[in-house]
Parts: sequence; C-alpha cells; structure tokens
Amino acid sequence: MKSLIKILVLAVILVSVSCKKDTAPNYQFMPNMYESVGYETYGEAAFKNGVEAQLPAEGSIARGFVPFDIENSTEGYVVAKETLKSPLDSTMVDSERGKALYDIYCGICHGNKGDGQGNLVKREKILGIPSYDDAGRAINAGSIYHTIYYGKNAMGSYANQLKEEERWQVVSYVLELKANLEK
Repeated sequence: MKSLIKILVLAVILVSVSCKKDTAPNYQFMPNMYESVGYETYGEAAFKNGVEAQLPAEGSIARGFVPFDIENSTEGYVVAKETLKSPLDSTMVDSERGKALYDIYCGICHGNKGDGQGNLVKREKILGIPSYDDAGRAINAGSIYHTIYYGKNAMGSYANQLKEEERWQVVSYVLELKANLEK
C-alpha cells in the first residue's frame, strides 16, 4: 500500500511538472495585442488613394523652430553685425552653460581660450582658425550669431545642433573669451 501511494505521488508530481511550460504563455486573453496585423508602409491599407508620403504644407514651420530673418550672404552677415543684438539680459546669461556648449561644439577648433588653437588645429587637421581678438575681424554678438546659424568658410552651420537660446549663450561666452584675450 505504501509503495502504491509513493507511485501515485510520484505520478502526480511528474504530470504537474511536465505540463508546466515557462517559455510560452498558456493563454492569450487578447490575441490581437500579441499578434498585430502588419501594414506595408506605402501599401494600399496605409494610403487609400495610392498617395505617397505627404509633404508638409508650403510655408509651414516645424514646431519649436524660430526662423531667422537675415539671409545667408555677405550682405546678411553685415546686416547681422550692425543690427542684431542679444535678447538675453544679464540675468539670463549663464556662463557655465555657455562654456559647456562652447566646449562641445566650438572648442575643438577654436580652442578653449578662443585663441584658434583647438585640438584639430594643433594636430593640423584644420588650419587658419583665427583668434577672437584679431583686430581685422572685429566680431560682435550679431556676427557671431550669424556665423553660428549659417556657418562661414570651412565652418558648418550649428543651427540644427543648438536651439536659439543656446546659440545666444554661446555668443555671450565667445564675447567673454574675446574680452579675456584683449586684456
């Protein structure tokens, strides 16, 4: 009798262990969430009339983007240099943030002091980066902002990497570096 009970207990344990499967769920309560219908990106189900990907409406502006009214030309650079002023007042200027952004985007070429001796210049990967205190350049807030927005000569535009407020933080930091170099 005792051996029969042992065999019965052993059989129950084997049946319960053999039916348990941890790798797959036993029941799907909402199968459409587990196995969704796939749609072809440009297929008939996505676009009823066979229309391809839609372009934005003409004249529309991306959310969060502020257009720059001064054109990308030599004349635009002169206009920016003469008329463009920083919208940040003294309480909004954050030198630490400006320095951090400058170190990320500008310091590699222009150097941490603004003397045109960044790592790429020292390694002779890029040549001819002028110092901020060059008398012939006479940079100001407007010209710096225009250059950051559109780029100049070998320098590319940073309009996509920096938001408008961040660009002005960098401008204020560049002006600080220029003042330190002129001492």
